[in-house]
Amino acid sequence: MNSEVLILYSRKGCCLCQELEKKLSNICLNNLNPSLALCIVDIDSKKVCIDIQRKYTNEVPVLVLDSTKLLKKIELPRVSPRLKEEILLSWIQKHLNVFYKIS
Repeated sequence: MNSEVLILYSRKGCCLCQELEKKLSNICLNNLNPSLALCIVDIDSKKVCIDIQRKYTNEVPVLVLDSTKLLKKIELPRVSPRLKEEILLSWIQKHLNVFYKIS
């Protein structure tokens, strides 16, 4: 089981969210260093705390790295859901390299 999780805060009916969710589901996050598990969270769910809802309700889709290695959650910069899958994978790895200081 991955200790590092990529959270996608999304919303039903949001075409940008659906496109990013589809692409993230199609790429192999296990090939990243470190490998990631994808967790898709509906921002409107009753299970989402009110602080998170307030922070991201007008910003979805939002990607957040939930890292047990770094002991924190890191909001990734906004990404275009229109990126091709292989470019999206490289974009994520580039940010992981910075966060984890991988060369």
